[in-house]
Amino acid sequence: MAKINSSYQKLKAGYLFPEIARRVRDFSAANPEAKIIRLGIGDVVLPLPESIREAMKKAIDEMGKAETFRGYGPEQGYEFLREAIAKHDYASRSVNVSADEIFISDGSKCDTGNIQEIFSLDSRIAVVDPVYPVYVDTNVMAGRTGGMDAGGRYDGIIYMPSTAENQFRPEFPKEKPDLIYLCSPNNPTGTVMTHEDLGKWVDYARRTEAIILFDSAYHEFIADPTLPRSIYEIDGARGVAIEFRSFSKNAGFTGTRCAFTVVPKDLRAKNDSGEYVTVHSLWSRRQSTKFNGVSYPVQRGAEAVYSEKGQAETRGLIAYYMANAKLIREGLEATGLDVYGGVNAPYVWIKTPSKMGSWEFFDMLLKEAHVVGTPGAGFGPSGEGYFRLSSFAFRQNVEEAITRIKTKLASRV
Repeated sequence: MAKINSSYQKLKAGYLFPEIARRVRDFSAANPEAKIIRLGIGDVVLPLPESIREAMKKAIDEMGKAETFRGYGPEQGYEFLREAIAKHDYASRSVNVSADEIFISDGSKCDTGNIQEIFSLDSRIAVVDPVYPVYVDTNVMAGRTGGMDAGGRYDGIIYMPSTAENQFRPEFPKEKPDLIYLCSPNNPTGTVMTHEDLGKWVDYARRTEAIILFDSAYHEFIADPTLPRSIYEIDGARGVAIEFRSFSKNAGFTGTRCAFTVVPKDLRAKNDSGEYVTVHSLWSRRQSTKFNGVSYPVQRGAEAVYSEKGQAETRGLIAYYMANAKLIREGLEATGLDVYGGVNAPYVWIKTPSKMGSWEFFDMLLKEAHVVGTPGAGFGPSGEGYFRLSSFAFRQNVEEAITRIKTKLASRV
């Protein structure tokens, strides 16, 4: 009889966001008259910009003619897009990343989940806690961990608490990790690492021969010019870090699917014999074996993001969502809540009132204010007692949601 991968059974009953959807669905079915406002999942609402749509339409027309039709594309991505990324995202900031170090994919979620495949199963994993669930869950699935303890921590994963008590700057782990997941701007806390913060992590990784898996999917939301957008702005990072980026939130690609991962050719790791191997070649082999690339029309759409018009349009999207974040942040601060993030990131992270549990607060907002957010406990044990609200919503819904939350909290005082 076929046997399953029993590591899957170590996971919680369901992934965080489907569980939220289930609770909302059940409440909505029981209360069909309730107008529910969703500020939970980080899905965009504004339409795909015109320049991107036009580029995709043109590419589709090309696919309809024999002389311009394209079949399988290069697994690493078309050169026109990789060149545009290297020029606009990196060279423009004096960062050394070449087009052949960039791998186009269908999402940062996929890449941050798949990257662990190229590393040994006995690699020690370190994660900032709270954390984007994919980092943890995919390593559990792979078999790198034991079971979950009563505190919500998996045996075999090194958790680095990131809370208000340490200003969301986790300490270096006492145990030596092999892979370190970092995210800035952080999902879920909305906090951003400085050059000094990142420099310390790069130095730590160099000392310990660890590799940093740096999720920079929200870099376009950083408005402060003094803050780094890429880990490669730090000297020495090319030898210790892989960077993940996405077009999902800044350009509206959540349903269109396009992202990329940078794997420097300088980056090396040891094999079982103690020999150094280039990580770039391993990721290239993995992608060419398991991935057939992102479609040509989608990559043409992503290329249009870097056009003059595309840049103006995407800046408009970002400004809209960040104005929402400001409304959420200031509205909740006015209630006396402790509020974080929402300045250089699209997420607002709040301390739940009256020491309420994060799922308890979720249920209260859903049932009494008809507003959906994300309970901090879903991001890890250190997320308990916190709650995330997303700015990816229409303005009128954000304004209405904040009014409802303020009214509800005031009635409980």
